[in-house]
Amino acid sequence: MALISLQNITLGFGGPPLLDNINLQIESGQSVGLLGLNGMGKTTLLKLIHGDLLPENGEIARQADLRVAYLPQGIPPDLKGSIREIVASGLENKSNPQSENESYWQSQLQVDKVISRMKLKPDAQFNLLSAGLKRRVLLARGLVRDPNLLLLDEPTNHLDIDSIDWMETFLKRRGGTLLFVTHDRAFLQNMSNRILELDRGQIFDWECDYPTFIKRKEALLASQEKENHLFDKKLAQEEVWVRRGIQARQTRNEGRVRALIRLRKQRSQRREQPGKARIQVDAEKRSGRMVLETKKLTYAFENQPIVSNLNLILQRGDRLGIIGPNGSGKTTLLRLLLGELTPQSGSLRHGTNLEIAYFDQIRSQLDESKSILDNVSQGLDVLTINGRERNVVGYLQGFLFDRERIHAPISALSGGERNRLLLARLFARPANLLVLDEPTNDLDIETLEILENMLLEYPGTLILVSHDRSFLNNLVTSTLVLIKDGQGREFVGGYDDWQNQKDANKSIQKSEKKAQKASSSAPEKKRKPKRLTYKEERELETLPAKIEMFETEQAQLNDSLANPAFYRENNVEVSQAVKRLREIEEELQQAYLRWEELDI
Repeated sequence: MALISLQNITLGFGGPPLLDNINLQIESGQSVGLLGLNGMGKTTLLKLIHGDLLPENGEIARQADLRVAYLPQGIPPDLKGSIREIVASGLENKSNPQSENESYWQSQLQVDKVISRMKLKPDAQFNLLSAGLKRRVLLARGLVRDPNLLLLDEPTNHLDIDSIDWMETFLKRRGGTLLFVTHDRAFLQNMSNRILELDRGQIFDWECDYPTFIKRKEALLASQEKENHLFDKKLAQEEVWVRRGIQARQTRNEGRVRALIRLRKQRSQRREQPGKARIQVDAEKRSGRMVLETKKLTYAFENQPIVSNLNLILQRGDRLGIIGPNGSGKTTLLRLLLGELTPQSGSLRHGTNLEIAYFDQIRSQLDESKSILDNVSQGLDVLTINGRERNVVGYLQGFLFDRERIHAPISALSGGERNRLLLARLFARPANLLVLDEPTNDLDIETLEILENMLLEYPGTLILVSHDRSFLNNLVTSTLVLIKDGQGREFVGGYDDWQNQKDANKSIQKSEKKAQKASSSAPEKKRKPKRLTYKEERELETLPAKIEMFETEQAQLNDSLANPAFYRENNVEVSQAVKRLREIEEELQQAYLRWEELDI
């Protein structure tokens, strides 16, 4: 039997149904990713399953022992108390502490167990925690009931990459049944074994991974578009026929008239696919070859180092990703690079002809007192984008703002709509250096991928702070990792490349420590000169040429990987180049070691 079964469910809040006669079953052990554009009703469906909403029509059948926990998208702003108090508030039956009966002690043991398992400090105050730890506490509050169905609404939103990795690992180890909404494609790929999609009131079940879903969805949309085109063509032909008048009133044609009425009704009931965002950015002027350079850049706040002795060179066309834990200073670093903050020591130099566009994480560039239209138009009716004049209203429609909504105040917008508006405002002006601070927050996957494709075509220079691992992997040519005490290290490639290089460095360090330990513990012996065999002499003669060959190939690969155009080629070639670069580094190290061994 399914854990939960939705039968002919309808819910609409007075408008077109968000859920239109849908049927759905969630089986035990499934990990289900729920997709859909913003506004399609994903959160509504989670609330319905959790029991916060009731359907207008239909029935929900729940397994007798079903226990559901729900982690909502937002963090309650007024939630206070210790971690222990908040986790304990998730207990279904709160026993009286005065009674100190078995039920009370069992519940307290469960609270302690969950807090320990999730590595939380029970006495820490919730309101003083980082966003990542707050999400962890709220998840613990849900898990204290030991639910057999866990509902997660955008669980990775506003988390740093370390927190996302922790959540993935924890959820995989825990097992159980999951239904989650996310725009994080890496989380979706790693966590889901079934994909559902909400689209125009209907729910579609895609039993595949995310890349396969994309291919199947594109094929479905193309098929629907073709069917709709043929239907509309037939309807237009019948409308022309009926306007001829007298022929339609003949008895033998009454059936054709009734068929036309049915066609009209079908057409009126069709729910059109929402429009796609159309994003373009204008890099009107080329910047100088050197975009910016820092030398020993240092900045501290209240004696806490944020950036320490950072040396960085950014050249035209580079795409730099910046990652680090929440609170590590990523936004502060951006403001230093932009010149908004003054470093306490070191230097920053900007190149020539720079036109900078900055997308800030807290969206402070939006004027709350103005409408959607006024925030972008700045009093103009026409904008110039890529050398072409665009009407402001039409430009905003490209960012999915209907003509009826463009006069709405900013306060009426959702998080995703605010991000789209900030992107519209940002790209309304030419820029050859884009600085983007968490641009993917609150965007649905489709809009996120459109933004990603636009940035891949962008000819200028990009600095990007993001916790979206797929976004980083697909866009950046190098990654600056902020670690403790304001230190930063730059790696070639995206997030996965950094992880691979980090793991390789750990293995090398581990091997070196073992070698040092072995050499220190072994008794010293007098080293006797070793006479090389004929084969070893020939090997020694070939090693310099072999090393030179490796170094030449290594330099060629580094040049390719430093060229932004290379990343527009086949992704397989890029992956192979990165893989080969790692192989060469290993082969070079082995060749040098062998040379030292033979050259005695």
